[in-house]
Amino acid sequence: MLPSGVPRTLPAPERPPVTTPAPLSALVVIPARMASTRLPDKPLALIAGKPMIAHVIERGMAAEIGPVVVACDHPDIRAAVEAAGGTAVMTDPDLPSGSDRVRAAAEAVDPAREYEIVLNLQGDVPLIDPEAIRAAFDPLSDPAVDIGTIATEIRSEAGRTDPSFVKTVGTPVGERRLRALYFTRATAPTGPGPLYQHIGLYAYRRTALDRFVSLPPSPLEKRESLEQLRALEAGMRIDVGLIDSVPMDVNTPRDLEAVRAIFASRVSNPS
Repeated sequence: MLPSGVPRTLPAPERPPVTTPAPLSALVVIPARMASTRLPDKPLALIAGKPMIAHVIERGMAAEIGPVVVACDHPDIRAAVEAAGGTAVMTDPDLPSGSDRVRAAAEAVDPAREYEIVLNLQGDVPLIDPEAIRAAFDPLSDPAVDIGTIATEIRSEAGRTDPSFVKTVGTPVGERRLRALYFTRATAPTGPGPLYQHIGLYAYRRTALDRFVSLPPSPLEKRESLEQLRALEAGMRIDVGLIDSVPMDVNTPRDLEAVRAIFASRVSNPS
């Protein structure tokens, strides 16, 4: 028997309020350097009246995954970025790689690490589809994934055997997504079936980027000249979003003229 004064039914315990997880977001970092042997001052090359870096900033913003910052090594790039309304941070020109530059910029603008993901968007892709950027970012919605990147099916026979077409060897883990097993300049895998060309756009979980830049170049990385193999050899998981076409990058004066012509045709024939 209950003591007098004690209610026969106890109130239900209070439940913690239900909270909706915050949407996943990233800090988009665009590394930009003046020192290009084939196209000097590449970030400042004018396309449709604007420097190339301004077009890439616009593409990064259009992906709508988070703020965009340019990691640069020259005050002229910073001035061009700020004139376009963007954010720039100066980084050490002697950093050994673009990944180190991206990490340095992320630490400078987000020391509190509010952004768990950092996306490395190359500064020479003024025509990249924002959906391609999202395709590299989306795999990180799975907490088991350390790095996201993208690839596209190789349609030409010449491309299947061309060592400049880096092949992604992976196993399907969903619609239009692979878990990377290897990257190679060789024709792989053998046998019938599609081959996929890797595209060097990466979204890193912040802890994975920290670990990646702290590691020395790995044996297979040095053998294939592919830095993403360092992550695989260290046991990191890389998932690959599949996209429809390769974003055109600008490496030579000829590439620049081709991109200028594409922009000019869009102005003449707006869709």
